[in-house]
Amino acid sequence: MPISLAVTAIFTYLVWKVSGTFITAAVLEGLFISTTILYIVFGAILLLNTLQATGAVDRIRSGFLGISGDRRVQLLIIGWLFSAFIEGAAGFGTPAAVAAPLLVALGFPPLAAVVMTLIADSTPVTFGAVGTPMLVGIYQGVQSAGESDIVAATGASSLSGFVQQIGSQAAFIDLFVGSLLPLLLVSMMTRFFGRNRSWKEGLKLWKFALLAGLSFTVPAWTVAYFLGPEFPSIFGGLIGLAIVVPAARKGFLLPQEKWDDFAASEDNAPANEAELPQGTAPTTPAAGVRKLSLLRAWMPYLILALLLVSSRVEFLPFKGWLKQVKLVWNDILGTGISTSMEPLYLPGTLFILTACATFLLHRLPMKGVLQVTKKSAATLVGSAIALGTAVPMVRIFIHSGDNAAGLMSMPLELAQAASAAIGGGWPFFAPIIGMLGSFISGSATFSNMMFSLFQYNIAEQTGAAPRVILALQAMGANAGNMFCVLNVVAAASVVKLLGKEGLIIRHTILPAVTYGLLCGAIGFLILAFY
Repeated sequence: MPISLAVTAIFTYLVWKVSGTFITAAVLEGLFISTTILYIVFGAILLLNTLQATGAVDRIRSGFLGISGDRRVQLLIIGWLFSAFIEGAAGFGTPAAVAAPLLVALGFPPLAAVVMTLIADSTPVTFGAVGTPMLVGIYQGVQSAGESDIVAATGASSLSGFVQQIGSQAAFIDLFVGSLLPLLLVSMMTRFFGRNRSWKEGLKLWKFALLAGLSFTVPAWTVAYFLGPEFPSIFGGLIGLAIVVPAARKGFLLPQEKWDDFAASEDNAPANEAELPQGTAPTTPAAGVRKLSLLRAWMPYLILALLLVSSRVEFLPFKGWLKQVKLVWNDILGTGISTSMEPLYLPGTLFILTACATFLLHRLPMKGVLQVTKKSAATLVGSAIALGTAVPMVRIFIHSGDNAAGLMSMPLELAQAASAAIGGGWPFFAPIIGMLGSFISGSATFSNMMFSLFQYNIAEQTGAAPRVILALQAMGANAGNMFCVLNVVAAASVVKLLGKEGLIIRHTILPAVTYGLLCGAIGFLILAFY
């Protein structure tokens, strides 16, 4: 990442002819933003270490054995449905920070936990953070096209109505693509992280995996169609859990043999010496397990979910209160670049509050509190180097449009070149542009904001339905979350996999491209019969 930052800065200065002052301001903005990500990472690590210190992790592990000892089922419950609920409530990388360490605590190899949660946290992103990618990203992205022109061209009642149409269309596409994602998850896990390197061991769960997929996508589409883009992922995750957990308890649609056979390798090594050997279940309670009931062990996650939801929904006052506290850096170096942080609203604050509540709820002594805090802070050093160079690189890339070379910004130049080369086959490639935006910016919301107007104009030029093309943009932005640099670095930091980011991306980029191309194929068929 330091090398990438240097190369990007040099190209921006020599080719795009952006001033050195402007590049420096973009770097400073990136450093400011990277502190917000580090804050979230610290909060997630603090909560995980607290739960390990109090014995809650061991109690949760034993509780999951009561639902199912099958790792494939555990992945779908935590990595797919619980993660979808957290994405719907908070978004912005929070699911990987919650679900990945929980999977590690249950005995998953850290690499498998990160890869699987990054892939799973794609479909729910359309309506993540209470609909932010739609309500902010798409809305602000197409706003400059003019509400009256959009209403006339699309038949929507208003710009908000058009955004709801796009969300409903995206959720409809996911009925065909997102419903298959759980099957891909379990098959990839057994193929790349299982001892036998077998696709077949994952495919044996196909009935249950399809149930898990449809248990999320059908409720999400229903909510998106009738209520709008705020709550599809939240309700999809909750309804999915209500269906899948009882089904798993009863063994409904599950094969007789359970799968718990991770390969032993350097990349699959446990996160630290406290973890159990991979592929084994605890036979005797670990320290602290008998002191906590299953409800008390799970209570921190219930508290976190309550805090996330109550602080994000508009009809409660908490969101407004938390967002009143803001740290702002305006007009950095006189360039007009500005950035801000809302520290109380960040998920990191909610992680820390939950950890503090856990100190009291689980009666962790002060000595233990200090040890957990010190241990969590020490893990941030490597993350600070990676994020402190990755985010500034991204900000330079995005701000490159303010140049003396007469060029558009780097992302728009790439998109323009792609559209000129592709023409009528655009529905297949519209998701790729969304992926590009998320990979660059680390945010589906920003990808939608950056490319929605571009995608709308392409739809107008090619005669395609704008709601379909913009839905494909949103789907591609989801897929980009699987391998974007910021999410990968943050997730790797939480489970102590710094230095493995390239390996993580190699595992997630092919599923991301496959997801995007499948969405494009469905979009092409929709337009053919439109």
